[in-house]
Amino acid sequence: MPNFKYTAKDDSGKTVSGIFEAADYAVAIDMLRKRGLVIVSVKEAAARLKISGISFGNRKKVKTDDLVVFSRQLATMVDAGIPLVGALDILGDQIENKSFGDIIMKLRNDVETGSSLSDAISKHKKVFSALFVNMVKAGESSGMLDEILDRLAQYLEKTSNLQKKIKSALIYPAVVSAMALGITLLLLLKVIPVFKNIFSGFGAELPKPTMILISISDALQKYFPAIFLIAIVVVLMVTRYVKTDKGRLKYDSLLLKMPIFGVLFTKVAISKFTRTFSTLIKSGVPILNSLEIVGKTSGNRAVEVAVEMVRNNVREGESIAEPLARSKIFPSMVVRMVSVGEQSGELEKMLSKIADFYDEQVDAAVSGLTSLIEPLIIAFLGIVIGTIVICMFLPIFKLTSVMGG
Repeated sequence: MPNFKYTAKDDSGKTVSGIFEAADYAVAIDMLRKRGLVIVSVKEAAARLKISGISFGNRKKVKTDDLVVFSRQLATMVDAGIPLVGALDILGDQIENKSFGDIIMKLRNDVETGSSLSDAISKHKKVFSALFVNMVKAGESSGMLDEILDRLAQYLEKTSNLQKKIKSALIYPAVVSAMALGITLLLLLKVIPVFKNIFSGFGAELPKPTMILISISDALQKYFPAIFLIAIVVVLMVTRYVKTDKGRLKYDSLLLKMPIFGVLFTKVAISKFTRTFSTLIKSGVPILNSLEIVGKTSGNRAVEVAVEMVRNNVREGESIAEPLARSKIFPSMVVRMVSVGEQSGELEKMLSKIADFYDEQVDAAVSGLTSLIEPLIIAFLGIVIGTIVICMFLPIFKLTSVMGG
C-alpha cells in the first residue's frame, strides 16, 4: 500500500503531521476525518525503491539508541497523563529517524483502532524484540507502563554500552592484525623479488636464511591466486557451517573457551543473561517466559542451550541454581548468588547485582585486553618484519665482509 503524508489540525487547533499507509487517496482522507482532524494537506509520500531487500531513500535502520529515546520519551508522556495515541502521534512526528517515525505512526493507527500497544509492536519483529513486547505487555497488565518503559530504556542503554565496549575492544586488534598481515604480504610479494634480482648479479651463494625466504616468496607469488581462492572457499564453508544449529553451537562454545578473548566473551554472556533476566522478573514477566526470552536474546548458542535446559528443569519443579551449576558455563559465584536470591525471595536484586559486577569485570577485561594485545602485536611485527629485513641484508653483510677481507 502507498504511504500518505498529511498535515492537519486537531480539536485544540494544534498542527499535526505524519505518514501512514492507506489503500488510496480517498481512503486516506476518510481515515483522517475519522480521527476528528481538520485536513490541511494530504499527498502521497515519495516511493522508496527496493532491490533485493535493500531500501533506497530515507529508510534507515532502527538502532538501539532510537529505541532508548522512544522508550524514555513515551514513558515520560504516559506518566504525564498524555493519552497513548497522542503520545505516539507526537513521537512519530518528531523522531529524527524517519523510517522509525513511519513505524511509530503505524503503532498509533493500530492503538487508535483498539489494539493494545504490545499487540501493535509485536507486528514489527525486526524492530521490537520479544523482550520489548513481553515487557510492554507486563506493563499494560500491571498498570505500570510508564515505569516498565523507563526500565526498558535503562536496560537497552546498558546493553548498548556493553556492546560498544566489546566492539571497541575487538576493532583495534583486528585492524592492527590486518595491517600486519598486509605489510608482511607486501614484503613477500613485492619487495623480496626486487632484492632477488639484485642478489642474482652477485654471482655468489646466498646465505641459507635468505634462500629460504626467497623460496617462500617464489612459492607465494606462484600459488597466491590459488591460496587466495582456497582461503575464500574455506571462509564460505565455515560461514555456512556456522549458520547451522550444530555449527553455531560448536562455534559459540569455542568462543567461550578461546584464549584471552574467551574470558571476555564469558563475562559478557553472564552480564547480558543476568541483566535481561533481572529486568524481566522485575517487570512481572513469568519465570518460564523470562527464561525463554533470555535464552533467545543471549547472542550465544551455547548459553541459549544451557538456559533452555534450565527452563525445562524449572518447569519440572527444580530450582534455577541447580541446572545453572550443571551447565558448566556459569561460575560458582553466580550459581550461589542465584541460589541465595531464590531462597530469600529477592532473585531480581541478586541478578541485578551480578550484572553490575560483571559489567565492571568487562570494563577491566577490555582495558586489560587492549594493554595486553598491543605489545603482542608489536612483538609479532618486530619479529616477522625484523626477520625478513635481516634475511634480506645478510648477503650484503656477507659481501661487505668479503670485500673488507
